[in-house]
Amino acid sequence: MDPEKIMENLSKELGLAFKGMAKAKNIEQKEAYSRMIKNLCESLGVFLDFASTLPYGDFYDEDEDYE
Repeated sequence: MDPEKIMENLSKELGLAFKGMAKAKNIEQKEAYSRMIKNLCESLGVFLDFASTLPYGDFYDEDEDYE
């Protein structure tokens, strides 16, 4: 699966979890959402850490013919 798509989906799920936490009525529900948010943030962090290690610049050699 595409890492960008995974990060996008994790971000969407994180937004939904925050909305759910805001609507939670009792402390048990808020705690459950809090744990979910923590896990989603850690998962997103893995991809962001990986992305930060990638070299910047062009991956293709301009002199090569890639057809």
